[in-house]
Amino acid sequence: MSALTFVFVINAVFALFVAECALEKANSSSSNEIRFQAKTVPNEFIVTYHSKYNTNALKWSIVPRHNLAAHYPSDFDILHISDSNGTLIKETLSNVKAHPAVKAVFPQQYVQRWLSSNNTDSSNYNTRHLRGVPREKRVRAGNAQHVSASLHADVLWKLGITGMGVRVAIFDTGLTQNHPHFRNVKERTNWTNEKSLDDGVSHGTFVAGVIASSKECLGLAPDAELHIYKVFTNSQVSYTSWFLDAFNYAIYQKVNIINLSIGGPDFMDLPFVDKVLELSANNIIMVSAAGNDGPIYGTLNNPGDQSDVIGVGSINFDDKIARFSSRGMTTWELPLGYGRIGLDIVTYGSQVEGSDVRMGCRRLSGTSVSSPVVAGVAALLRSGASHKIDLVNPSSLKQVLVEGAERLPNYNIFEQGQGKLNLLKSMQLLLSYKPKISLIPSSLDFTSNYMWPYSSQPLFYGSTAAIVNVTILNGISVTGKVVGQPKWIPDPDNFGRFLNISTSFSSTIWPWTGWMSVYIAINKEAQNYEGIAKGRLILLIECVPIGANKSQQSEVDLPLTIKITPKPPRHKRILWDQFHSLRYPPGYIPRDNLKIKTDPLDWRADHIHTNFRDTYIHLRNSGYYIDVLREPYTCFNPLEYGVLLIVDPEEEFFDDEISSLEYYVYENGLSVIIFADWYNTTVMRHIKFFDENSRQWWIPDTGGANIPALNDLLKPFNISLGDFVGEGHFKLGDHSMYYASGTTLVTFPNNQDDVVIGTNLNDQGESVITNGKSQNLDVKQFVPIMGLFQTNLKFRQPEIIKYQRNSPVVDDNPKLSDISFDHAILKNRILLNEKNERFAEGRIAVYGDSNCLDSSHMEKACFWLLTTILDFAMNSHKSMLLENLNRISEFKQVKRKPLPMRISSSNLKKFSKVIRYIKNPNSRCEKLEWIVGTTLNISKRIELKLDSTEENQKNNIIININTELAKITLDNDMSSADQIDFNINISVLFMITLSATVLIVFILFLKGKIAFHSFK
Repeated sequence: MSALTFVFVINAVFALFVAECALEKANSSSSNEIRFQAKTVPNEFIVTYHSKYNTNALKWSIVPRHNLAAHYPSDFDILHISDSNGTLIKETLSNVKAHPAVKAVFPQQYVQRWLSSNNTDSSNYNTRHLRGVPREKRVRAGNAQHVSASLHADVLWKLGITGMGVRVAIFDTGLTQNHPHFRNVKERTNWTNEKSLDDGVSHGTFVAGVIASSKECLGLAPDAELHIYKVFTNSQVSYTSWFLDAFNYAIYQKVNIINLSIGGPDFMDLPFVDKVLELSANNIIMVSAAGNDGPIYGTLNNPGDQSDVIGVGSINFDDKIARFSSRGMTTWELPLGYGRIGLDIVTYGSQVEGSDVRMGCRRLSGTSVSSPVVAGVAALLRSGASHKIDLVNPSSLKQVLVEGAERLPNYNIFEQGQGKLNLLKSMQLLLSYKPKISLIPSSLDFTSNYMWPYSSQPLFYGSTAAIVNVTILNGISVTGKVVGQPKWIPDPDNFGRFLNISTSFSSTIWPWTGWMSVYIAINKEAQNYEGIAKGRLILLIECVPIGANKSQQSEVDLPLTIKITPKPPRHKRILWDQFHSLRYPPGYIPRDNLKIKTDPLDWRADHIHTNFRDTYIHLRNSGYYIDVLREPYTCFNPLEYGVLLIVDPEEEFFDDEISSLEYYVYENGLSVIIFADWYNTTVMRHIKFFDENSRQWWIPDTGGANIPALNDLLKPFNISLGDFVGEGHFKLGDHSMYYASGTTLVTFPNNQDDVVIGTNLNDQGESVITNGKSQNLDVKQFVPIMGLFQTNLKFRQPEIIKYQRNSPVVDDNPKLSDISFDHAILKNRILLNEKNERFAEGRIAVYGDSNCLDSSHMEKACFWLLTTILDFAMNSHKSMLLENLNRISEFKQVKRKPLPMRISSSNLKKFSKVIRYIKNPNSRCEKLEWIVGTTLNISKRIELKLDSTEENQKNNIIININTELAKITLDNDMSSADQIDFNINISVLFMITLSATVLIVFILFLKGKIAFHSFK
């Protein structure tokens, strides 16, 4: 290759790279994802029954359903109450609930789905149709956008495995009649209020194409029997009752697989959630999208996060997790525990090709694309295991999918689940499958990066117990039970005695799945140990195998590998307050950043491993150890921690917590850092929405943070926050900052060493209230936003002043005022320091906005500020920057404004942990019973015998698949080797070219020098 040719090749490669980047950017701008919004329907209620009945059995006036459900027994009705009188509605519902046949009554839900571009940082709802990207009509094996080729589905097609005989139901926007791509559409049903069965959106057609297209953009299971359920209108509107009717019909039709390319954050929509469980119990395999709310953690959607459903995330064709793919733990269990691994598997979902609405193909991106990929694979697997079809169930299929998955490097379990889908490996596993019990995750290895965040911080004596929620998969039977208590087997050769283990679990496993929470702590014997400790948990499950008459017991074990470190010093330990965080559902907890109107609810749980993950990583990189507080302040030992970190709290505080915290700060030297958020009752009323069910306006139950509650907590320190909602860009020294919907200081101590920092901000509250039409919007106000306070026993306030809560506003009909608060201080608190040792007083730091720590809609991170404040709180060191910005002398002259009060319309009392347990906060303290270690027993396994014909058929298919896998592996190895050789050749050519260039330059230099001397 000549130097000129080499340069040409390099330029061509560079141009291709630029073109690919431009194409990817263009494609991403035209790719789409699915989003949802739900609200209740006027005066309509779903009445569920204990069993199914024919519609003429009860004499209630019900809303008729003009679909196939009218011809089948149903377990629910839609009750419409025409009167708008709220009292009458409530009385009618009470009478209905009192009927012995009625199980429960729920509001009818209206759901609207929007198609929105995923190339913007903040999602904008729109109703435009998707636009496909042009592509070649003919399928080529090298075309990466064809999922069937990338998953090597043709290997199974050659063996006659094409999805034949498998009934796949697609719940979506319908399918055009006689679409040329499909050869086995068994039935199209319409559950909406539209007359047409056709797909006017093109989403349902695309999903069907990924599963079973037989032309152009080939689907995975072209011979699968398609059952099309139109549950969304062409305006992308649906109702819960439409889904319930369609689900019931799917049960009657005995479909095998249901694809749900839908999802949302409301895991408390009980009629929907319960019906999904019923479908699984009827041996229907449910596949659902994980959600398109990534890359933020804690964004998994329901029903994909249910343990009986296969939850699917997305990757690109280069095996990287798609940015939009939802990830993180489930948040059902927070704040009292820890989430589950709700994401099961990932597969292709970015720029995937599928059928267009009439003919031809188009590309889409989203987990709603990945879901039908797995549904198509499930159809292939089921059709390939027809000789052992009785063993295929929601649990066994999930087992072979997750066990066959390839773990992706550089991604943790909460990002990729069990890994990348591998069709051929899962087919192998299913063909040799024997009914068993398994666990997700199958082991707990805290030394592996795959197990982040567990791997990110070693455990030590005195740290809070780590919680891992394990899913139990029962491939033997739809129901089972845990026998006795799990056994703990510490490894005597690997310091297993250093581990304290406790568990809680579902005694009944139904349908097909259960759960076990594992609590892991370090005992005192390991307080100076650094290294690894090992052991295993043994769980005994009893169930009746399919086709058997006698129950059998089977053991499953969970190996533990735990990283331990010596106990760190107090000034390196932070306690994150999770107990006082609330989320949607169940309450209307509004967004923290009022500017982000398209994301109105605070639903990501405010945990250090969800939307505050980046903050957690920063703290760990700075050398801090962070524990999570899952219980009231009265339950933890303050001598273990240097700082209590309270970020964006929405919950109330127990009186005992208020008095205890004051004692911890003044007597035990605990410091407190608070990052608050906005609170303004007028703004809260302005962002209300109309609940058509109750015919009432729903107002947020609190602001971005519960400022009245925070003021109660800080009252002993003479600190309070106001209802001015500030927003704007500003600078702290050389640091650019953004204040997004924050609060401001109203009162703060005036001691000589204290610091108060202010800045000029916009009045965002007025902007919201006036819809941006105020004439004063451009006028900024100087407001105090941060304060640093060194407490001193000499200035400690008298008790009579400290414990007076703020009274509700005059025009309120308060809910909290009905609660009797006990204001007595805890005088006899038991401390661990037996000699009543005195500690230096702690410090208080307050900043009015948490959005700079929250990854949800972060515009400017303020991790540097958190580090600076921590240095003050831990070590009493005030940076020169903050000292120079101190404006406390000016703050003393500011006229004090009234403090914000609790809003009367708040429904906080319905779901607040504090208000419900106001009389006894210590009842919320975590009480763990450690399992006594024992020795290992031999596991009991169930072996299922197959006849010789089935065994031979299975072995023949396995041999063929093994041969194809070997070829694929060899091809991949050769491709890798060719790539390495190419890279080596390029490197050699580059060195030769470089050397030649240097030599030519040197020769020219010598000639010039000789010519110069000759001339001279």
